[in-house]
Amino acid sequence: MDYLNALVALLNFVVIPAAAYGAQLALGALSATLVYGILRFSNFALGDTMAFGTAVTILLTWWFQAHGIGLGPLPTALLALPFGIAVCSALVLATDRLVYRYYRRVRAKPVIVVIASMGVMFVMAGITRFIIGVEEIKFTDGTKFVIEPNSFKAATGLAEGLALRSTQLITLVTAGLVVWALFWFLNTTRTGKSMRAYSDNEDLALLSGINPERVVQITWIIATAIAVIGGTLYGLDKTYKSFNYFSLLLPVFAAAVVGGLGNPLGAIAGGFLVAFSEVGVTYAWKKVATYLLPESLAPDSLLQILSTDYKFSVSFAILIIVLLFKPTGIFKGKSA
Repeated sequence: MDYLNALVALLNFVVIPAAAYGAQLALGALSATLVYGILRFSNFALGDTMAFGTAVTILLTWWFQAHGIGLGPLPTALLALPFGIAVCSALVLATDRLVYRYYRRVRAKPVIVVIASMGVMFVMAGITRFIIGVEEIKFTDGTKFVIEPNSFKAATGLAEGLALRSTQLITLVTAGLVVWALFWFLNTTRTGKSMRAYSDNEDLALLSGINPERVVQITWIIATAIAVIGGTLYGLDKTYKSFNYFSLLLPVFAAAVVGGLGNPLGAIAGGFLVAFSEVGVTYAWKKVATYLLPESLAPDSLLQILSTDYKFSVSFAILIIVLLFKPTGIFKGKSA
């Protein structure tokens, strides 16, 4: 029985939260790797793109709620999400026209475009905080639990109650559907194949009659859609605060680099690797150890390697290690 309690505790505090967080990071890393693979620069405005798109989604969610429009047991934010993607995509396309297109024309070095993306980051951060503020916002509607801990205890007789929040399940299902749709699009559609050809060899793609501006626009729309979905799922699963998305930039890029920048499969694997590392290192393992060990060997300390305040340092450490020993990533992405 104690082994089952240990398993439930592990699922509650490590496996399920890390899986949901990993899916959110994987979506952010997919967006980053798409931009890097096709447009050939690291988009430092990604975190604030996620924040802006999620902010628009929240505003529309409030509007739908005020008019009594909802999805029953599902969060109303899912109904508002397509509109948030559309508004954010329009802003990103305008940014590309005003900022990035010039650097493409003059074939600026990637580091110059990265610096430009930092400027875009600060502007988008200002816009986001102006329209929605800096306070913590919680999504309040929809069914909270798919598996409720007290009901689980009553049904099984275990001391530990398994908790599976609806937002965690929605995150995993949505992320799976997004990844499937992206790979289907890239591998089977003519536009997707054009994007892959442009990524592999820009000059040869131009000679083949591929329209570079169309490829760029579609790349921005897809990357923005994935980023906004990831940002909204992150806000649903936790809480929304615009500053948090700037902090999210580090684990997202760590995930993209670990998997191999420019490699979509690597971005997904990197997201889960970073998430499980962060959660595993910052979790206090005392409860699990108490269930598994004899009473005489029960630990007095929390068995916590790092406080949760330092969880982003895990991403930073992973990023440094990968850059030092395998800079192209586990799945060998594009070199800079």
